[in-house]
Amino acid sequence: MATPKRKSSIGGVGEFLLILVVTFALVFGVVRPFVVEAFYIPSESMLPTFEVGDRIFVNKFVYRLREPKHGDIVVFKSIEGEQEDLIKRIVGVPGDTIALANGTLLVNGVAMEEPYVNHQLPDLSSFGPISVPEGKVFVLGDNRANSRDSRFFGALPAEDIEGEAFVTFWPPGRMRLL
Repeated sequence: MATPKRKSSIGGVGEFLLILVVTFALVFGVVRPFVVEAFYIPSESMLPTFEVGDRIFVNKFVYRLREPKHGDIVVFKSIEGEQEDLIKRIVGVPGDTIALANGTLLVNGVAMEEPYVNHQLPDLSSFGPISVPEGKVFVLGDNRANSRDSRFFGALPAEDIEGEAFVTFWPPGRMRLL
């Protein structure tokens, strides 16, 4: 009578390593570049929404399904030549006229209510009006007094947007959906 074959421990380890390699290939070859990526908040330009050191997940797929819209918090490569990721809030889409009057955001002549803006350090500056061209968006930091945004570098080409922030995952005490 023949004895049944037993799986060797080398086969189990090899199978585990194969699964591990495939998992890494999927995560770093598909998920990270095309679906979701983690980003670090390096500055105070989005206070109080984000604090320095917060970590967020960004949906990199969303703008393949829909256009950017008012209020979206987006990550994009700096268009001023530096190789860094920036994060700002979209306040204007193509066709909008954007202005700031003594710190109040006006979109198409209507004052916007912005509960997310940093009221601890108010920005009373004025800007514009400027029309947002087709294929671009106008972005501002929530901490207007300390943000380098579309007021300085102009409307952002929509194709430069890497994705939309959808959750803060670090530190644990600040974990929340956006």
